[in-house]
Amino acid sequence: MELGIYSFVERAPHLSGAERMRNLMEEIALADQVGLDVFGIGEHHRPDYMVSTPAVVLAAASQRTKRIRLTSAVTVLSSDDPVRVFQEFATVDLLSAGRAEIMAGRGSFIESYPLFGYDLSDYDALFAEKLDLLLKLRESEHVTWSGRLRPSLSGQGVYPRPVQDRLPVWIAVGGTPQSAVRAGTLGLPMALAIIGGMPERFAPFVDLYRQSGRRAGHPDAQLRVGINSHGYIADTSQQAADEFFEPLSAVMNRIGAERGWPPLSRRDYDQSRHLRHHLFVGSPQEIADKILFQHEIFRHDRFLLQHTGVIPHEQVLRSIELFGTRVAPEVRRALGSPAAAVTAADKS
Repeated sequence: MELGIYSFVERAPHLSGAERMRNLMEEIALADQVGLDVFGIGEHHRPDYMVSTPAVVLAAASQRTKRIRLTSAVTVLSSDDPVRVFQEFATVDLLSAGRAEIMAGRGSFIESYPLFGYDLSDYDALFAEKLDLLLKLRESEHVTWSGRLRPSLSGQGVYPRPVQDRLPVWIAVGGTPQSAVRAGTLGLPMALAIIGGMPERFAPFVDLYRQSGRRAGHPDAQLRVGINSHGYIADTSQQAADEFFEPLSAVMNRIGAERGWPPLSRRDYDQSRHLRHHLFVGSPQEIADKILFQHEIFRHDRFLLQHTGVIPHEQVLRSIELFGTRVAPEVRRALGSPAAAVTAADKS
């Protein structure tokens, strides 16, 4: 199983933008140093988040890292242009010697649609059409394509070309059956976000994805699943719980006020930390146990942990360190992951 981190890079009021970005580069570099497999950066167009162009951040991170895969989490493809997305991530791929990925989605916020002149009534059609073009761009240097919502291409060349023969594209899914079916039918890996409730209730989406992929003739090895969840790791369970509650609740309550969610109470938060609930907040052993517990449900190939909210930089670094040095080796040993053998060889 691949293990990693993703961040929405919340704005920290006590830091300048430049300081926040320097901290982010340190966090990505540490994730690489401690042997994690993936680091993802989200795209947002709101005042509470720092990054609107993940490819720029990932390009900078490529020069601070050696092995870790660098992905968006997500690229809001519906309000972007597939040609520019492909060019940007092909450039990241060249800078990183073949470590770039795109996690494409429709976005959980809508600010980018009016910002770039798109109609929300085309929410799904925009994504479907632009995804079709993006997949054609990674297959061929010259593309002939036509659609309803984006100007046609008539054989133009699209450059640069990436190091990887097929730039990896994951589909981000938030629990919509149609999205799972689309990812499976296309034979693309699916990243499923679980940010509330018991994980068992998401098992039907994974089953639907794999069934759709098999019906479309894709081999099981191609139908990869990633689970993305909020979390935080500290030396002890109580320390993790106490340090993460305020940053998480601040984010969830702010968004909840926009969407009509009830405030996050400490009681509900503590309940959500239990093994059979969604939050990955605890000691290294608790996090390893929870990843393995969910693997029994999903048989997934990747797990990404999201540090949500404005957490002190030193605490984020410690969480990343514990993930790489204590959680990841435990999970890899239990699953017999090839990544464990690579890590062991590197240390010898």
